[in-house]
Amino acid sequence: MERCPWCEGFELYRVYHDTEWGVPLWENQALFELLILEGAQAGLSWSTVLKKRENYRIAFDHFSPEKIARYDDQKVAELLANPGIIRNRLKIAAAITNAKAYLSLQDSGQTFSGFLWQFVNDTPIQNARHSLNEVPSRTHASDAMSKALLKAGFKFVGSTICYAFMQASGMVNDHLVTCHRYSEEKH
Repeated sequence: MERCPWCEGFELYRVYHDTEWGVPLWENQALFELLILEGAQAGLSWSTVLKKRENYRIAFDHFSPEKIARYDDQKVAELLANPGIIRNRLKIAAAITNAKAYLSLQDSGQTFSGFLWQFVNDTPIQNARHSLNEVPSRTHASDAMSKALLKAGFKFVGSTICYAFMQASGMVNDHLVTCHRYSEEKH
């Protein structure tokens, strides 16, 4: 069975690739979790985040924006001492800021899912890439998403992070055409 080459050599990567990456994700809190994890990944490998994802879910109250928005200095200190997550003060602060921004969007009557999916017109973009060299690190859509998220008060949402988020959440199908998942995610 042929897969995208980036997921080979590490079982957790293969499982993630085969079951999650590129599958359209519409649920608000699941999208919030993914955005926080993509931000945590900045400067590191995604495998590092995957290995720590369950620890993140526990440490960050299963990514409840309502709970994260109320984190205080004591909770931040607890997170910074937790070896099960990436202990970066700026990334932890960004998660709290992002929870508050998420709640502000919600209070304005907009769903997080609707806000994010608008950048692909609510339909996954179907790419037809033949090699990893063809996959960009950012696009006009990720630039627009990043700009809108920043304007809405989110942090750690640069265009490259947004494009990785779009790939992971199925907003774009960047499975290579030779990958067994490509046609499964092509709608």
